[in-house]
Amino acid sequence: MLQMKPESSGAHDFKMQNISLCGKAFVADRSGALYWPSEEALIIADLHLEKGSSYAAQGQLLPPYDTRETLRRLAEAIDRFDAKTVIALGDSFHDREAAERMESRDAEALRIMQNACEWIWVTGNHDPQIAQWLGGYVIDSLTVEGITLRHEPRGAWTTHEIAGHLHPAAKISRDGYTLRRPCFIGNGQRLVVPAFGTYTGGLNVLDEAFDPLFGGQAFAVWMMGQEGLYPVATRLLRGD
Repeated sequence: MLQMKPESSGAHDFKMQNISLCGKAFVADRSGALYWPSEEALIIADLHLEKGSSYAAQGQLLPPYDTRETLRRLAEAIDRFDAKTVIALGDSFHDREAAERMESRDAEALRIMQNACEWIWVTGNHDPQIAQWLGGYVIDSLTVEGITLRHEPRGAWTTHEIAGHLHPAAKISRDGYTLRRPCFIGNGQRLVVPAFGTYTGGLNVLDEAFDPLFGGQAFAVWMMGQEGLYPVATRLLRGD
């Protein structure tokens, strides 16, 4: 990816990246999922299931397969880590009626995954309520081993937090090429994970929306590429 990989490294070296948060070990995956080994938990955010069908109802036609593709990638991530728990950090559904628009095949795929894992839905601004028939536990936030998992990150000086909502993305320019991709962003005390959904966009990490979280402080970025997940020096980041 833009010649950022050391020549001695193979592609397999970048499938995942180890991340430390408040002294606890996590693994960021190339899919945009975050794995917590000690809890055997897979953390994902912003699936935005049925976004395509929502746009179609407004006359903006998109291929209606975003839910199926998102669930397929999620199933692969669960299998890759053999996760025992899945924690979805809000905006799992694009709107309040999204679950009712799901095709039976997609709903069945979700049920199969839930049969293999404990499932926790953290509510978000797009899905403040989640229907009981979808299964799993529904909560506003969750604190595990001192780490709080929520949809929307709190303001400045918050620590011990993993959140979504902002759909972080990084943009770099090098050797005449410009690349903009979803990313993880953190400072060792808090972490914002990328949107996992197929049709989700991204907000540049240099946008002022990130200032209350990381403004004036050093942070690290792990950028999703075609082949893997790559740490990117912040000096290479560019605004939109």
